[in-house]
Amino acid sequence: MTNSYFSQVEAWRIPATVIPDALAEMAIDGREGNEGIVLFLGRDKDAAAEVTHLVKLRGPGIEKYPAQIQIAAELLNEVTDLAIKNNARLIGQVHSHGPGYGLDLSPTDRAYGIKTPYYLSLVAPEYGMSSAPIQRWGVHVFTENQGYVRLGVAEVEHRIQVVPDTHVPFITVGAEDGF
Repeated sequence: MTNSYFSQVEAWRIPATVIPDALAEMAIDGREGNEGIVLFLGRDKDAAAEVTHLVKLRGPGIEKYPAQIQIAAELLNEVTDLAIKNNARLIGQVHSHGPGYGLDLSPTDRAYGIKTPYYLSLVAPEYGMSSAPIQRWGVHVFTENQGYVRLGVAEVEHRIQVVPDTHVPFITVGAEDGF
C-alpha cells in the first residue's frame, strides 16, 4: 500500500444541483465554440469526497479555446486561497469537450492537468450543452500508480453519488481587470 498525504477516496458525493449548475456555466463558453470548466472544492468524510463549493474562473488568468483551456498559476493560487478560507480542498473539476473530441482526457489534459491523488476529472459532452447523464460522461480519477484512469459505467454508478440537494455556493475567482 502506498503511503500518501491524501485521504483515500472511494466515492465522490455530488449534490444534485451541481450538475445542472456546472452545465449552465460551461454552456456559456460552449455557445461560443469553446471548452468550459468548473472546479469542485470539497471535504473528505470517511472514504468520500463531498463537493461543498463550485468555482467559476474569470478574468485574464483563464483562456478558453475549442480544444483546450489554459489557467494561469496566479488564478489557481486564488482558488487555493478560497479553499483554505472555506476549510476545503480542490477535489475535482468538470470541463467540456466539443463535438468530435470524445470523452477521454486529451493529451493536453493529461500533460498539464492537475495530478493529485484521487482528483476527479469529469468531461461533459457537447461543450456542456448536452443533457446526457453523468454515467455517459468521461469520468476520470488520478491515481498515484497509474495516472488518470477512466471509470466504466458500472464503476461510475457506484463511485459517483448524486445526493439530495444541499446549498452549494457558486463562487467566482478572478476579475476582469486582473488578479
